[in-house]
Amino acid sequence: MKNVFKYLLSVIAIFAVSCEDVPESDIIISGDKTVIPEERPDEPQPITENIDYSKRLECPKVKGGDNLIIAKTDKTYGVNYFLEWDCNKRAQRWTAYQMHKGNTVKTVDRSGDDAWHEDEEIPDEYRSVHEDYKGSGFDRGHMCPSADRLQNSNMNKQTFCYSNMQPQYNTLNAGIWGDMEAKVRAWNTDNFRDTLYVVKGGTIDKEAQIFDFKTHGNSGLIIPKYFFMAILCLKNGKYKAIGFWIEHRNYYSDIEKKNIKQYAVSIDQLETFTDIDFFANLPKDVQDEVEKEPSINDWAF
Repeated sequence: MKNVFKYLLSVIAIFAVSCEDVPESDIIISGDKTVIPEERPDEPQPITENIDYSKRLECPKVKGGDNLIIAKTDKTYGVNYFLEWDCNKRAQRWTAYQMHKGNTVKTVDRSGDDAWHEDEEIPDEYRSVHEDYKGSGFDRGHMCPSADRLQNSNMNKQTFCYSNMQPQYNTLNAGIWGDMEAKVRAWNTDNFRDTLYVVKGGTIDKEAQIFDFKTHGNSGLIIPKYFFMAILCLKNGKYKAIGFWIEHRNYYSDIEKKNIKQYAVSIDQLETFTDIDFFANLPKDVQDEVEKEPSINDWAF
């Protein structure tokens, strides 16, 4: 990992570094302590220097060590999304982002195929590349979806960065997972939320939760056996939370595809499955309450 930190020393002082044609982003080492700007969810949030992403409400407890926290930002809207990247595994552990009135306006359509790009903030030997997916039989599954980031072309293109991808069978990506993403977008309305805090990922840490490893040359691609979402909703000063947990397969029966409600779990359950501490920045009493079994009736299925 020495190469990682040599690389970081050369870029850490640069606030806006990015992949080609995606001009705004920044990177920190997990655990660095800086200052989070005041959140203003009713209007665009121009980016401010020295954001401590680990203190944002949507951020799970970071694993730390040699892993990286990488953020994509926009001059007008501020933080687009951020993620924890495991250099040794060459994989995204989770992607986190917010949805609210201030970043929901649609002004552009989905980017074209030329938007796919490597994350140049990750050293060459640890980043995911096009060849990882070529001929693999898996979709490049967005964790922060393109459809959630249509505010401007920069933010939409940023979602096509390979660090925001996990390999997914098309039957999941275009099926149940897509239905889950559509449900989250349906919750993103003024009468349902002030802010939604969203975390998504695939399982990369436990051997029993990885079902394959595609290799080419000297690199490879972890194929998660499960995918998850954790959603925290803030409305009028009150919080509620829900999770989704689904096995990653290339076939689902009609019953399995019928209703995504069957995949809903509590955040406590999701934490047991993944060993990830979601919404760790909530006050302890609030966290304990909202992470228990969710009230399905409160989530408008």
